[in-house]
Amino acid sequence: MTKKLPVFTLGVEEEYQIIDPQTRDLRSHLSKIVDGAKIILNEQVKAEMHQSVVEVGTNICKNVKEAKAEIKFLRSKIVELAAKQNLVVGGAGTHPFSRWQDQPITDDPRYHHIVNELQDAARSNLIFGMHCHVGIENREIGLQLMNQATYFLPHIFALSTNSPFWEGRNTGYKSFRTKVFDKFPRTGLPEYFDSVQAYDNYLETLVKTKCIDNPKKIWWDLRLHPFYDTIEFRITDMSLTVDEAMCIVAIIQAVVAKLYKLTMANTSFNIYRIALIKENKFRAARYGVEGNMIDFGLQQEVNTKSLILELLEFIDDVVDELGSRDEINYVHTILNEGTGADKQLAVFNQTQDLTKVVDMITSEFTRGL
Repeated sequence: MTKKLPVFTLGVEEEYQIIDPQTRDLRSHLSKIVDGAKIILNEQVKAEMHQSVVEVGTNICKNVKEAKAEIKFLRSKIVELAAKQNLVVGGAGTHPFSRWQDQPITDDPRYHHIVNELQDAARSNLIFGMHCHVGIENREIGLQLMNQATYFLPHIFALSTNSPFWEGRNTGYKSFRTKVFDKFPRTGLPEYFDSVQAYDNYLETLVKTKCIDNPKKIWWDLRLHPFYDTIEFRITDMSLTVDEAMCIVAIIQAVVAKLYKLTMANTSFNIYRIALIKENKFRAARYGVEGNMIDFGLQQEVNTKSLILELLEFIDDVVDELGSRDEINYVHTILNEGTGADKQLAVFNQTQDLTKVVDMITSEFTRGL
């Protein structure tokens, strides 16, 4: 009899753009949206470093369906509260033309500290992502899963690419958000650690030597959470639509479940050098799903879309137990219609008008709510 999978709980965080419907520029909401939302949502909403950003987070969800219902609810509430301030909301990894120099920083000691330390790297960090926590049995298993799941980060990231523009320019990247974030220390792909003790020693050393004041300032694309029994995927751009977001969340959860299943059967997934995986991450940032990535097993270039289809085959035997087949099947729509970045570029190529791109971002945000 095959052993049932544990419940891989989910927590999803999204970062929203608050936009002026007249100018289509990012706009400070003077924390009115956050204050209003706190009455209904308590700790599920918070201000971010820039005043034109609102971050929301789900409660702990047992499965993807629960997470989807929560994200729909959170998006609807923030849209409603923004409308009261005559503002609209959008989902993308960067704003098409807003300049970070024009965006005020939230008045909070935590953000003052980061800006004081990182200066323009922090001030210019006007980016929007989605983070997904997956619950794990314990940190020892979590670390093994983190080491193995790193290989799949570029595949997942490629599907999420949604930030082709920066300060009014077409950057040539499908995700320029990651290039902006690269300026921060302790970002990018996670290191390989052979034990939780080695990982904790690393964190302890950084805190002791005042590199960081707390272990949450490890901003890797994937991290073993320092305080919760979760591994947190942080590589993805903010998604245009709920369907795209939940497709990506479902794939993340299924990757963790599949790797857990292999680990429990003493057949762990190959660990590849971070230097190699970086090559695929660059290709994902540059080309999204439209380019090629490296299949390290075959040691050759392979079309990214076919690698993603291979990933679907790899996770297929855990999907029904997780109850996420509908959400995962949406990947075919993303592969056919393109990612958020492809949609933004299509509007721009048609209109040569970035305000029209913003209109598409804000209208897609509410699709399916």
